[in-house]
Amino acid sequence: MSELPSPPSVDPPVFDAAFRARLADLFAWRRDVRRFRADPVDEAVLRTCLDLAALAPSVGNSQPWRFVRVSDAGRRAAVAASFERCNAAARAGYADERGALYARLKLAGLREAPVHLAVFCDAATEAGHGLGRATMPEMLRYSVAACIHAFWLAARAHGLGVGWVSILEPAVVTRTLDVPDAWDLIAYLCVGHPVEVHADPELVRHGWQERCPETVRLHER
Repeated sequence: MSELPSPPSVDPPVFDAAFRARLADLFAWRRDVRRFRADPVDEAVLRTCLDLAALAPSVGNSQPWRFVRVSDAGRRAAVAASFERCNAAARAGYADERGALYARLKLAGLREAPVHLAVFCDAATEAGHGLGRATMPEMLRYSVAACIHAFWLAARAHGLGVGWVSILEPAVVTRTLDVPDAWDLIAYLCVGHPVEVHADPELVRHGWQERCPETVRLHER
C-alpha cells in the first residue's frame, strides 16, 4: 500500500531567543492559585483559552476532553461539600506538626473563584478510531491532562489564575453534574483573577514540600 500524500510544507514561525525567554517565564510563573478576586472572567478570554487548550496533542487525534462549566449554586455547593469531607479525612491522616501544617494550608478556591470547570475524559469517544490506545487505553486520560496544562498556560498568559482541586470524590462530582456515564473526571478547575501571584509554588512557600531537583535528572540506559 502506498503512503498517503503529504500536504505542501509551509514555513514555520521563528521562535527567537526573546520568545523562548518569555516562554520560560510563562512556565515558571504558572502557579496553582487558591485565592481569587470576585471579578468576573471575560467570556471572550475564557473562550480563547479553551480554544488554545484544544490545540493540545491527543492520542490518535481523539480529543477526548470534555469541559463542563459549573455555574449552578446548588451544584457548586455539592462540590464544595465533597471537598470539605475529603479535606477533613486527609487532614486526619497526618499527625503532629505535619497535621498542623496541613490544617493551615489553603487547598482550594471553590468559594471565591468566579469560574468552575470540571474536565472529563470521554472514554467512549469514537474520534481517533482507537488509534494508539489499544495497548495503552490510559492514553485518553493523559491526553486530557495535556489539554488541561495547555489551558493552564493560556489562562496564565491572559492574566488568569487556575487552581486544580483534586481533594474530591469523583463519583459525587460526576453524579452532581449529571454527565454521561462514559465520562471520567480528570480535574476540577477554579479559574479567576488571582489575589496575588508568586513565582514559587504555594506548598514551597508555606513549608510543605521543597522542589525536588532530581526530577529533572535524565536517566540513561
